[in-house]
Amino acid sequence: MMPEIDVEIGGRIFQVSCQEGEEHYLHAAAKMLDEEAAVLSAQIGRIPEPRMLLMAGLMLADKTAGLEDKLREMHDLMANKEAELEQLRNTPAPAPERVEVPVVPASVTDTLAEIAARAEALAETIDGQKAG
Repeated sequence: MMPEIDVEIGGRIFQVSCQEGEEHYLHAAAKMLDEEAAVLSAQIGRIPEPRMLLMAGLMLADKTAGLEDKLREMHDLMANKEAELEQLRNTPAPAPERVEVPVVPASVTDTLAEIAARAEALAETIDGQKAG
């Protein structure tokens, strides 16, 4: 036997049957419908029950359609990003870039060492002359 539960929509109580274990979902759905009915009541006041249910259902369906469109957009965006990522993963790595590092030729290094040695020798000679 299917459980029957009471739900309140637009200030009216309705008795509804549902599958065993689905009571929570039915309450959640009825709450969403009741929120739309509350908006209608605030705007229009008391309206006949069938019209209230129809209008609240249509308002909820409109919101749902908008969310489905947004979800579809997000799904398409996600698919594009996944394709982009897959393409990047399958692209071969770029060839290593050749970087030229300037190297001081040995002849220049030898010349500088020779100049330094001469400068030191000259400094010693000058120091020796001062001392003498």
